[in-house]
Amino acid sequence: MTATNGGHTPADDTAEAARRGGHRPADAEPAGGRRPVGARPGSSDDTAATGGAGAAHHDTVAAVVRQWRAVHPELDTGPMEVIGRINRCAALLQQAEDAPLRRAGLSRPEFDLLGALRRTGHELTPGELARETFSSGAAVTKRLKQLTERGLVERRGDTRDRRVAHLRLTDAGRDLVDAILPEQLAYETAVLSVLAPDGQGELAGLLAELLARLEGRMGALRA
Repeated sequence: MTATNGGHTPADDTAEAARRGGHRPADAEPAGGRRPVGARPGSSDDTAATGGAGAAHHDTVAAVVRQWRAVHPELDTGPMEVIGRINRCAALLQQAEDAPLRRAGLSRPEFDLLGALRRTGHELTPGELARETFSSGAAVTKRLKQLTERGLVERRGDTRDRRVAHLRLTDAGRDLVDAILPEQLAYETAVLSVLAPDGQGELAGLLAELLARLEGRMGALRA
């Protein structure tokens, strides 16, 4: 999904929405008389979907939704307004938060592997690392090779099964993770500062509920 917004940034949108509260009069109707499924009159859902008063309605996803409504006015584009924004935010956040990692010469997937070894506090097999980082086995093998060559990870063979390897951080790997993590968290705090603390908590709760339901659903499908 690609779109431009004339230099308007998501941070501008969010700050403006926080200042205005994201509300519109309860009797105001969306443009074209359309309201997304489940939206309440006068709610932020109402304005977010229709480009009414409030900054969140001029983001790139809102423009894409308006274009699709013009092409297919009979379709409910409500899901795009959630999933499209999650995907767009994820892409922007990954671009931004990779800056501290690039300075350390790490990619995000490599840092995720190092972080998994650090936070679990014990050795992990490549398969366990793949599950911890939501990665494929082949991708984990490639990244581990690079991290091992850099002296950040070391492997130990299993005494009973030569096919199994146990991985752990070296002292250098542990020191690197411990040095990067505070900087990473400070950077993420700055990025999220466009939302008020209450808004961050509400967003975290909604995303946690969505993630838990999706993980449960995907797990049931795999079973």
